[in-house]
Amino acid sequence: MLNFDWLKGVSQDTAKIIFLLLFIVIGIVVLFIPNNYIFQGIKKEDRHWWNNLKWWAITVLTILFYIYYIF
Repeated sequence: MLNFDWLKGVSQDTAKIIFLLLFIVIGIVVLFIPNNYIFQGIKKEDRHWWNNLKWWAITVLTILFYIYYIF
């Protein structure tokens, strides 16, 4: 059983802002990953935008950010 008593003093608005900031920070860190690392092992002519995992990660983070923002 998890004990979250240490979070009693944190308001819901503050917790929401912390989570949204975490999504933004993770997105910035993802953008710093070099493209050569992402496309390692794929020939230049076989590289397509849908193979870029940065775009997929940013898309998922954006969806999660929006869901957390609404609720």
